[in-house]
Amino acid sequence: MKPNEGSADRAVRVFAGIAFLIVAFFGAGLLDGKPVGIVLGVLGAVSLITGMVGFCPAYAILGLRTCPLSGESKSDG
Repeated sequence: MKPNEGSADRAVRVFAGIAFLIVAFFGAGLLDGKPVGIVLGVLGAVSLITGMVGFCPAYAILGLRTCPLSGESKSDG
């Protein structure tokens, strides 16, 4: 799996994943088995994992990437 997420994308995903999990556990009733809590918990877990790993399967299917290609160099001028 080659990374297909840039650093800003990864940071947003990790932050959103943590936020979704906090809301799922403490506000939406994940531990009580409420459907909203379960959905938010799954969204949070997927966002957190993809952000930490740097690879998004949906991006791969759609042919998207937010990170530069690995052989690409940035010019200073």
